[in-house]
Amino acid sequence: MTPDIPVTDELLHALPKTDLHCHLDGSLRLRTMLELADTQGVKLPADDEAGLAKAMKISQRHGSLEEYLKGFEITLSVLQTEDALYRTAYELAIDCAAENCKLIEVRYAPVLHLQKGLKPTVVVEAVLEGLRAATRETGILAGVLVCGIRNMSPEVSLRLAELSVAYKNRGVLGFDLAGAEHGNPAKDHQEAFQLILNNNINCTVHAGEAYGPPSIAQALHYCGAHRIGHGVRLREDGDLLNYVNDHRIPIECCPSSNVQTGAVTDMASHPFKFYLDFGLRVTINTDNRLITDTTVTKELIAMVKHFGLTVKDVRNVLVGGFKSAFLTFHDRAQLVRKVQNEMDEIIARFAAKDLAPPNGAPSRGKTSKPPPASKPPNSKRA
Repeated sequence: MTPDIPVTDELLHALPKTDLHCHLDGSLRLRTMLELADTQGVKLPADDEAGLAKAMKISQRHGSLEEYLKGFEITLSVLQTEDALYRTAYELAIDCAAENCKLIEVRYAPVLHLQKGLKPTVVVEAVLEGLRAATRETGILAGVLVCGIRNMSPEVSLRLAELSVAYKNRGVLGFDLAGAEHGNPAKDHQEAFQLILNNNINCTVHAGEAYGPPSIAQALHYCGAHRIGHGVRLREDGDLLNYVNDHRIPIECCPSSNVQTGAVTDMASHPFKFYLDFGLRVTINTDNRLITDTTVTKELIAMVKHFGLTVKDVRNVLVGGFKSAFLTFHDRAQLVRKVQNEMDEIIARFAAKDLAPPNGAPSRGKTSKPPPASKPPNSKRA
C-alpha cells in the first residue's frame, strides 16, 4: 500500500524518473549556447542569457507548432560540430541525472546537423559519446532515438532509418518521426518505418499534437508505432482511444510544451488526467527543456497542482515511464523492479518525516536547481 502523504516538490524531485521524449536541439543550456557561438563565430540574436531567452521566446506561448519550431533554427546554428554535439549531449544527461532521471531517450535528426560538412555517422557517434561520458559519471541510462522529419522528403527519412539500423544495439534505441504535423502525413514515410520494423527496431511517432486522431491512426497502422508522441487529440476518437488502451500503447505526454504550442488551450484542459483515469499508459516528459524552460520534476509539479495527483498516481505514472522505455524485456523488467523498490523506500522515508513531530521535522524545500554550466570531461574529441 502506498502511504497517503502530501506530494511535495521535494518528493517529486527525489523520486526516480524517465524522460522518454526529449529533443537534444531543444534542451541546451543558454550559457552553453553563448559559449559555443563565441567559439564557432556564430551570430546569435543576443549576447547574454536574458536576451537570448527573450529572442527564443523561451516558455512563452506560440501561435502554432510551426511558430514554436522556429526557435530550433537558433539552437541548430551552434550544433554543427562534433564538440558541440558531444558537449550538449553530455550536459543534457547531467542535468537529467541531477533531478534523478534514471533513464533518458534523447531524440534528434542527424540530417539537421550537417551544415558544416559533418557526416551523419559522426553526428550519431558524437552524441552517443557525450551520453556515455555522463553515464560513466552519474550512472544514468541514456540512448538515442533518430528522428525522421515530416516536412522533408520520404527519401531522407529512409536514409535516417538506414542509419538507425546500422546503429541498432550500439546506442540507438529507436526511430521517430518529428516536425510540422499538419499537411505532412506520417504515411508518406511508410517505407522508412517498414525498414525499421523489418529490423525489429522500436519506433515512436509525433502524432495528435497539431492534427487530429487520423494522424495517430496513421502512426499506428501505417508506421507501426510502439508509442505516440504527445497524442493530446486522441480523446476525440473513443474507438481509437480504446484501441490504444487495449494494446497498452504508451502516450508520451509533454504538458507544458502542449500549452506553449497551442495544442491545448491551457494546462487545466490537458487530457493527461483523463487518460490516466481511463487507464492509458501515460508518461511525463519535457519535450524541450530549454525552449519550454522545464524539467520532468516541473512537469510533475504542474500535474499535481492542476489535477490533484496522489502519491499513488505519481508512482503509477513514473513506473509507466520505465515500463515504456525502449529496452529489452529483461533489462526493462529488472529496471522496473529496481526503481519500484527505490520509490517505495523514498515514499516511506517521506511518510516517516510527515509523521514526525512538527518541531523535529526537517523543512521541505523547493525543487533543486540544475547544476551550473560546466564543460564535459574530454570534450576535445580525437
